[in-house]
Amino acid sequence: MVLPNNIFSTQILVVLHVSDSYFGNAVVRCQFNSTRDVVFLEQVFFNKVFLGEYNSMLGKYVGYTEKTSKITEEFNKDKAFLERARKNQKQCEDNRELVYDVMLITAEPSVTLRSVEAAGTSHPGMLVCSAYDFYPKNIKLTWLRNGHEVTSDVTSTEELSNGNWLYQIHSHLEIDPSPGDKITCKVEHASLMEPKLYEWELVTTSDKNKIAAGTAGIVLGLVFLFPGVIFYRRRNNGHQPVPTNPGTQ
Repeated sequence: MVLPNNIFSTQILVVLHVSDSYFGNAVVRCQFNSTRDVVFLEQVFFNKVFLGEYNSMLGKYVGYTEKTSKITEEFNKDKAFLERARKNQKQCEDNRELVYDVMLITAEPSVTLRSVEAAGTSHPGMLVCSAYDFYPKNIKLTWLRNGHEVTSDVTSTEELSNGNWLYQIHSHLEIDPSPGDKITCKVEHASLMEPKLYEWELVTTSDKNKIAAGTAGIVLGLVFLFPGVIFYRRRNNGHQPVPTNPGTQ
């Protein structure tokens, strides 16, 4: 029995090596996962065969062969053996926070806010707020519409592991825009001193028409401007002004 994915493990190896090539080793493990759960293990192997272990999740010794099963039964009857294992387990738990403080640092999320087509819905579109490469796992994404929290038409994934202690998450908001709407994705995470706001200002059809009209006006202005500039330059090049003599009338 072991902890789920993302495990820190410290190992102490004791190696026995004799001339006839028998090989045995004992491993002492402190295993930590990203939710700070702890499992303490003392495991014994011989010629790559797993013989037995003390497992803090079981609170006892377990043998995995006929002989070691009998031996571990005697260990479990011996209070001194169990007390020694529990002291080691407590030392492992006491050092848990030190390990996290020294070896782990928070990673600030990289956030993108984009629009996508909302296929198969009556809504005209969808916004997606994505946070990438953050640690620790816990994060909160909140949608705001004109400063007010939005809870309907919102779907979010769980925090997805990248497999390297970093995570990503995606939150979707189906939108039916009104003129002047401001949609905000608020991100809260342990790596941030305060929540970060990522704003999306909706552009309506009338706004798009205004932008198109303005662009067309600029293009037309350039069309009429360039021939005038060319005509002016040609005129000046063909008719140089003659200087006037101040002494003549």
